[in-house]
Amino acid sequence: MKQLLRLIFFIPCFAFSQVYANTYVCPPCNRPCDTATYQQPGICTQCGMKLVEKKASLLKDKQITVCFYLYDGVEILDFAGPMEVFSYAGFKIITVAKTKAPLLTQGILKIIPDYSIKDAPQADIFAVFGGSDEVATNDPEVISWIKSRDSATKSYFSVCTGAFILGKAGLLDQLTVTTFHKSITNLKKALPKAKVLANVRYIDNGKVITTAGISAGIDGALHLVAKLRGKEVAQAIAKQIEYDKYVPEQGMDLSQ
Repeated sequence: MKQLLRLIFFIPCFAFSQVYANTYVCPPCNRPCDTATYQQPGICTQCGMKLVEKKASLLKDKQITVCFYLYDGVEILDFAGPMEVFSYAGFKIITVAKTKAPLLTQGILKIIPDYSIKDAPQADIFAVFGGSDEVATNDPEVISWIKSRDSATKSYFSVCTGAFILGKAGLLDQLTVTTFHKSITNLKKALPKAKVLANVRYIDNGKVITTAGISAGIDGALHLVAKLRGKEVAQAIAKQIEYDKYVPEQGMDLSQ
């Protein structure tokens, strides 16, 4: 009788695990197809992204919020590249500046921030970018605000000379970091307590990820997505945005 009960219990559990293991989903892309499921691998019929196993996307149901801190003169691709990647990963992105006044990126694109530092909500990931980074680096109020968010921030992410901003907030001391190739020497001078490396796309210290300049922010963002959503999802996003430069081995992961 006990053996029969065990068999009755085992069969549905086994059947469920088999169905679950063979269920495929679209990587989160903030579209209706996020909820679609398929019984075999292939391409999402709605957005065209490569399907991944559902078990590789368990974290897609957890909303991850990313705070993009922007300022006048910020480099467009520094933040636009990671914004595209994080958006496809299903992350919620909020833009924050010192005030809610429109700001101008490289004298080209006008942006109206979602929040100012006075009312910005907490976020899981705090991201800063290069360009006229001295606007933020030399502003004590902004640096103090960044420091005040540390307890609620799970990951810091800098692109290009955004590393100077994190460094000014004391977040890069004793870490191995990188930045825009023409700013390596200056970062070494600014951060004597950090180990600054050149010729690496990104460096992951665990809580802090810094990337090289401009397009390298895409590599760093894909790496962070791989950590939080799985490698399959990151690879699917890279293919979707036709970014064939993504080679994880060109980055340095010191978090393991």
